[in-house]
Amino acid sequence: MSKKQSNLSQLMDYAGNHRYLTYLSLLLSAVSAVLALFPFVFLFLIIREVIEVSPNYAQAANIVRNGWMAVLFALVSILIYITGLMCSHLSAFRIAGNIRKALMAHIAVLPLGLIGEMGSGKIRRIVNDSSAATETFLAHQLPDMAAAITTPVCMIVMLFLFDWRFGLVSLLPVVLGFASMFKMTGPQMAKDIKEYQNALADMNNEAVEYVRGIQVVKTFGRTVHSF
Repeated sequence: MSKKQSNLSQLMDYAGNHRYLTYLSLLLSAVSAVLALFPFVFLFLIIREVIEVSPNYAQAANIVRNGWMAVLFALVSILIYITGLMCSHLSAFRIAGNIRKALMAHIAVLPLGLIGEMGSGKIRRIVNDSSAATETFLAHQLPDMAAAITTPVCMIVMLFLFDWRFGLVSLLPVVLGFASMFKMTGPQMAKDIKEYQNALADMNNEAVEYVRGIQVVKTFGRTVHSF
């Protein structure tokens, strides 16, 4: 099992029975992505019919019907996507809340010396910001990831159904896009993100400790270099 899957399974442990809402949001997001492509199909049918009857445009009897069908599929796609986001948010909020509860229960039994050594700023950032980051991933990025995978696959299938030449040509930018994304999100990117997060934690901790020590600095006439 990959590291990413292991992290996701650990997050699902905090979800409890709400984990099924996360899986449901992925399904609804994928269905919404598929339905979002159908308006383009009906637009294609409208354009094809207009070209076929040109210049006798009065013979185009299915334009209104296809137009309303495009609007209908677009609205249904939006409603399903909103429903999926509601499910993902409910699960993400439950996970973030349970993570905060688990962290506070763990902090309550830690030695005071360890807490003082880490600094209140770093601990506060771990409890608040890190748990909030899981909400962003689970509530937004994960459903969007399902839609991002489903959309190009269904689009290529549709292109092959309408014209196999369009399907072959469309494969080239997809391959280039995946290659570029893999390069940007490779092992080096994970290392850089880790260093970035550690630097943010140190900056937050130093800022909190500095603000807390301003009174002491003024009282004893010390400078900022005393820190």
